[in-house]
Amino acid sequence: MFSPPPRRETLGANVLAQIKNLLLTGQVMPGEQLSLRSTAEALGVSVMPVREAVYQLVADHALEVAPNRSVRVPVLDAAQFSEITQIRLQVEGFAVERATQNVTQSLINSLRETNELLANKMGPTGKDMAEVVRLNKDLHFTTYTAAGMPMLVQIIEGLWLRIGPILNYDLRAGSERTENKIAVVHHARMIDALERNDAAAAREALQSDIRSAFEYILQKQFP
Repeated sequence: MFSPPPRRETLGANVLAQIKNLLLTGQVMPGEQLSLRSTAEALGVSVMPVREAVYQLVADHALEVAPNRSVRVPVLDAAQFSEITQIRLQVEGFAVERATQNVTQSLINSLRETNELLANKMGPTGKDMAEVVRLNKDLHFTTYTAAGMPMLVQIIEGLWLRIGPILNYDLRAGSERTENKIAVVHHARMIDALERNDAAAAREALQSDIRSAFEYILQKQFP
């Protein structure tokens, strides 16, 4: 049966979601230019919805317009990276605290399954880590969504869009942190705390995860 073409707003939302995912999972690097035409070809759409999505992300400071009018991924300096991390510690910590009020066994099972998959996918430097980055994002946002506060999740997404290209540096590149599965350990502590409805312990485990990645990336990217 003939299917009508997607409504423009539906197509635009889909394109925006796909470009956001590139940023959230660190598939584009700081300073990398984003070609509207190449992106449109990769997504199988015209340039128009890509342009609209890109300029929405420019307005949200997730992308920026360079002096030559090209669109690129912003390059954070150490001070900006530190400031966003300090905000993340508070906002994401609050989300995890609130999530403890809505814990179900289904949520715990889902988080444990994702963390186990994450552990199994982690490996030495040189391994394809794209799935690791995706699983890490899924685990975090599944937890934050459980807070039952959609606007809070949008705020967190905005922070991740600003920081995503550098946030996943160690996961994407592989490091001693991934070989030792440091994030998996912090996640396991957070999930155990969620299951006990221990908001303070869940928040502390999440913040330890954020700080651990921050300190490693700060040392490697901003020597």
